[in-house]
Amino acid sequence: MKIAALKSTNSKDERSPIHPDTISMLLNLGVEIRFEEDIGNGINVNNKVFEELNLTKSSRKDCIKDSDLIITNQPLEISELSEIKPGASILGMVNPFSNKELIEGCASRKINLVSMEFIPRITRAQKMDVLSSQANLAGYVAVIESSRHLSTALPMMMTAAGTLKPAKVFVIGVGVAGLQAIATAKRLGARVEAFDTRDVVEEQVQSLGAKFVKIDLGETGETDQGYAKELTPEQIQKQKELQSKVCERSDIVITTAQLFGRPAPLLIDNNTIDKMSSGSVIFDMAVESGGNVEGSRPDEIIIRNGVKIIGISNLASKVAGHASLALSNNYNNWITDFFDEEKSKINFDFDDEIIQSSVLVYDGEIKNERFK
Repeated sequence: MKIAALKSTNSKDERSPIHPDTISMLLNLGVEIRFEEDIGNGINVNNKVFEELNLTKSSRKDCIKDSDLIITNQPLEISELSEIKPGASILGMVNPFSNKELIEGCASRKINLVSMEFIPRITRAQKMDVLSSQANLAGYVAVIESSRHLSTALPMMMTAAGTLKPAKVFVIGVGVAGLQAIATAKRLGARVEAFDTRDVVEEQVQSLGAKFVKIDLGETGETDQGYAKELTPEQIQKQKELQSKVCERSDIVITTAQLFGRPAPLLIDNNTIDKMSSGSVIFDMAVESGGNVEGSRPDEIIIRNGVKIIGISNLASKVAGHASLALSNNYNNWITDFFDEEKSKINFDFDDEIIQSSVLVYDGEIKNERFK
């Protein structure tokens, strides 16, 4: 089987879908691996390093047209599908809700399409979960970037010139990204508070040394995949009003609330921002999916009443080396779990829960009901 790894087409995404420290996992399968020239530039790995590991350097076009499995961090262009041979597979982050044309194009050309965003949240699939691996790093980056824009230090310091108070950090949303943001802020010495619509995460917040903010929103909960359920408009309004008081006393507010396949809920409006102290920072981790903060824009710093509102796209790419290491392991684990060594091909067994969930298109048919 021939596997090809493609370079990121987004200039703001420096991650690589393959990594020198993890590539042996695929090479041990006895497959041939090609990579698009300069794929490792963003992680300071030059072409020679991959070539010395017995990978073949190729142009993007050659990678696409002559491979059985294509690994990618972004959706391919529709025009590129005509270069792919029927029966070949695309594996990667393909942003399916915004790429209906790609799904239909793959179906019409009998190209199999695997969306790593649709890996189910089950124990066996944790090693393949790209959303969690990247959200974990994004939570870390959110704190580091926020601290850069704060005019004070995060930890308390006892100095001869006086005592410096610790910064107050408020994290809204206690998923994978939120938990890492809490842990990072605590490690840096900040005083941390956190809120989530799921009361079940209170113990996790406290275990990290942070205070859980209780806001009674009535009946809430989580999906069978472990995500917070979408709130009603009334619940969102109540959440905004009550958490506004915590925002007022915080130096850094980090919002992480996202809804898979839907716009992010607006949690912090201008009324709340105007009550915050000048010099404080709001970091909107959901800026790419609509934003949790009124006025936030991708890759811009908006200043309102002295409050900096920050939104950065491709957050995990800020630590591209570790992000690529995690991503490549996610891809490698999917491939090795479903690789048939005798036939040297992927076994698309639709009795398997992971295959059922992650494979959007197979043999000319759109398999996922949401996209039919």
